[in-house]
Amino acid sequence: MMPKVSEAAIAEYDLVAAGLAAAGVVRGSMMGMPCLKIGRKMLAGMFGDAMTFKLPPEPRARALALPGAELFDPGMGRQMKEWVVIPLAESGVWPEYAEAALEYVAP
Repeated sequence: MMPKVSEAAIAEYDLVAAGLAAAGVVRGSMMGMPCLKIGRKMLAGMFGDAMTFKLPPEPRARALALPGAELFDPGMGRQMKEWVVIPLAESGVWPEYAEAALEYVAP
């Protein structure tokens, strides 16, 4: 079951999406959640009041040091090693990690 998303989280997600639109990033849905994609590759998504980002090792380590950040488990009881969940309280860094995710997955 997907966690509920607040209006504040949606507003921050919309800002991230708008900031990446010129790079060809589009909105979509994957794994039952709103996501951002480049081509067919997902780079970020909304999960409750948090955003998830697919990150390479160095940005991933920095992200995991943020308060409340953790490896993403979409509810199957298994963490996804390249994906980090960053809570709404740290939304000020969402654009930075969205850019890092875009660089990581872009063709």
